[in-house]
Amino acid sequence: MLPMWVADMDFRSPPEVIEALHKRVDHGVFGYTFPSEELEDIIIRRLKKLYSWNIKKEWLVWLPGLVTGFNIACRAAGNINDDVATFVPIYYPFLKAPANNIQTLTEIPLVEKNKRWTIDFEGFDKAVKENTKLFLFCNPHNPGGTMFTEEELLKFAEICKRHDLVICSDEIHCDLILSKNKKHIPLASLSPEISERTITLMAPSKTFNIAGLGCSFAIISDEKLRIKYKKAKEGLVPHVNLLGYTAALAAYKHGDEWLEKLLEYLRGNYRVIKEFVARTPGLNISEQDATYLAWIDACGLGLEKPAEYFEKYNVGMSEGAVFRGPGYIRMNFGCSRSILNEALKRIKAGIDDLT
Repeated sequence: MLPMWVADMDFRSPPEVIEALHKRVDHGVFGYTFPSEELEDIIIRRLKKLYSWNIKKEWLVWLPGLVTGFNIACRAAGNINDDVATFVPIYYPFLKAPANNIQTLTEIPLVEKNKRWTIDFEGFDKAVKENTKLFLFCNPHNPGGTMFTEEELLKFAEICKRHDLVICSDEIHCDLILSKNKKHIPLASLSPEISERTITLMAPSKTFNIAGLGCSFAIISDEKLRIKYKKAKEGLVPHVNLLGYTAALAAYKHGDEWLEKLLEYLRGNYRVIKEFVARTPGLNISEQDATYLAWIDACGLGLEKPAEYFEKYNVGMSEGAVFRGPGYIRMNFGCSRSILNEALKRIKAGIDDLT
């Protein structure tokens, strides 16, 4: 079975990360710790350099994972029986987070226009309920890979303001940009007013393939919201571990050259997938701005569970239905070209057997 579902990559992390971890392990003491000033400073400089976004050190709230981050947002921004909204299809832990806090979920469908997933703003505005308190947002979007434009983000934020919603913006894929002519825009960077109602979630984990080390952070400029968020995690959320901080610092300090090489390779893999889909009847794919997760429309194959079907051909992919995208499959292409080509060969064999 070729495992192409879980959202991490087959590639070794940057050598400087591995070296830093070896050095830390050789030290031999693995006690409790806090983020270093150097790590927090480098994040502040990085956000300013990449996005002209000036954040303060006190805005940072450290987390052992992004899923933890938006679950805590549900607790911080609403009470039991309040409503949480999100766009679908969406990474499935978004769909589970409200129920974990005994809240309801409003699912608002994205629309595909000109081979790009985008927001139906009129439908979004109408779908928000009186008791909706929080919007769980994902940018770049997972699945689908859309990087929302400044115009789209401003429209989205205006509707959230009108309904007085707190926004939790998962931006974990912000470094994994496939479109060379596009740039990620952190929602909270657009204005102080938008920032005041936004919890931004980021991490080095997807970018540098260190997800298993559990190091993420929230950026919350509004003091009252930040206090609520910290209160909601008290007694439940563990501290980030020593090796997570170590890897994060090394990745942000030394990993940019490695990242550029990674992106070129991922762009090549995505081109291979697009070319395969273009010549394969029954499949379609939208234009993808970011992530290494292809969102493939397999509805034309007439299969109720396409991912399950392709498991018979030893390719393991994510079933679109769990993201609220029945008939689709999500395929991880963060792997070697040879493995990708073998996976596509097996998918083609499965499709040929349908005819």
